[in-house]
Amino acid sequence: MTRPRAISAGLLLYRRSAGQLEVFLVHPGGPFWKNRDAGAWTVPKGLVAKGEEPLAAACREFHEETGFEAHGPYVELGTAQQKAGKLIYAWAFEGDADPGKLVSNTATIQLPRGSGRRLEFPKIDRAAWSLSPAARHKINGAQVTFIDRLEALLT
Repeated sequence: MTRPRAISAGLLLYRRSAGQLEVFLVHPGGPFWKNRDAGAWTVPKGLVAKGEEPLAAACREFHEETGFEAHGPYVELGTAQQKAGKLIYAWAFEGDADPGKLVSNTATIQLPRGSGRRLEFPKIDRAAWSLSPAARHKINGAQVTFIDRLEALLT
């Protein structure tokens, strides 16, 4: 296993609808992700600051990336390591959110590189509720384990 380059933490919001599990996933904003769908969606997450507790970072990032407040209790889902080496800590909590009311913080990049032209865009451009089978197709492959673990804990 590769050594993690960065450590992130995130929250997987879930709800039960007609006996089925739905999870709240977000889609990254910006030009790189614009036309990507399958495997591009993610748990709202972000980098853990030095000295910050991962759960506190997960709650902060959830709010920054969605505009919604997270309310526990939280269920620990463990960690997953993405292909590029990033280690992600995740927790789940039950609740509801309207994807149409998403408000994300922004990021700025230079595009094209070296041009001096700055492009600002929302870090998250959309959110959606997905039934767990569809969510497995949409979410970053390394994060499928969070859905699996949540289902195991709820059964």
